[in-house]
Amino acid sequence: MRQQLGYDDIKAAAERIAGHVRPVAVAPAEGPERADNAGDAKGAELWLALEYLQHTGSFKARGAQNFLRAHREAGTLPDAGVTIASGGNAGMACAWAALRQGVRATVFLPASAPQVKIARLRSYGADVRLVGTEYAEALAACEEFAASSGALASHAYDHPLIAAGAGTLMEEIHARVPGLDTVLVAVGGGGLFAGVATAAREHGIRAVAVEPEHSRALHAALAAGRPVDVTVDSVAGDSLGARRATALAVDAARPEAGGTGALSVLVPDEAIVRARRELWEDRRILVEHGAATALAALLADDGTGNADGTYGYRPADGEKVCVVLCGANTDPATLSTSPAPH
Repeated sequence: MRQQLGYDDIKAAAERIAGHVRPVAVAPAEGPERADNAGDAKGAELWLALEYLQHTGSFKARGAQNFLRAHREAGTLPDAGVTIASGGNAGMACAWAALRQGVRATVFLPASAPQVKIARLRSYGADVRLVGTEYAEALAACEEFAASSGALASHAYDHPLIAAGAGTLMEEIHARVPGLDTVLVAVGGGGLFAGVATAAREHGIRAVAVEPEHSRALHAALAAGRPVDVTVDSVAGDSLGARRATALAVDAARPEAGGTGALSVLVPDEAIVRARRELWEDRRILVEHGAATALAALLADDGTGNADGTYGYRPADGEKVCVVLCGANTDPATLSTSPAPH
């Protein structure tokens, strides 16, 4: 039976992690990143959710805390500790939460993971193991380790406790931005989106899933009606490079009877790089390419010439939109480099 995610799970997570994570700060957007400078949405009201200020530098701290605290409450944290495969951010959050719980953390990463993330992981006392070149290879090694060692296997995104913890972010945004219409969320494996979309639906807020055009696990899953494997080739691949989206995200995106589902859109790498640079140049906000992906939806072309018409997002006049800036574990030197066009 497939595990499910409901709004009650997010409310329970919010109670469980209260006081153990940093409440999200929100700020009205000004300057180049405003929607009225990004195309046709001249009257839209744009807000930024500054979740990159979270413990460990990303939203992943929420799910990691919820996962480990739930297992602590249930008495199911083994002596062998916890293990996880990650592109970096989930591993850091798991290691940080494990340190808070006094348990060991063994983290598997692709060898291509940024050095800044590897260094941070080790600073949390994690046993870091580099395997393969993609997340899927690190995941296979992690699963083998969990089976042989007895360590508790966590997951970067594909678990209801992880997604529910991520969904607490939407609860806080909803409380801080009254009358919000739409939330834009970058998607890799889909754990953040699953939690945010589940909570957003409860409050009548539309969730927009934003993915790089060459790393579209959720977009492909929605087209196929089920999770499918995709290739990963994006400047944001270190944090959004999942080959397969969680079924929790697919379920969260489906429309309810008589209602509308979440929207899935794509953005090119060039828009991601531009969004990241504009955040830095205008506000001195330094985020990962993955975090800038959500904002890139407001900067990308409107779909003209695109076969499925899914590039970017154009808010309506008067629409109140919040963009989640979800992580800042990045090397500042990469601000001066650009990806080669596909």
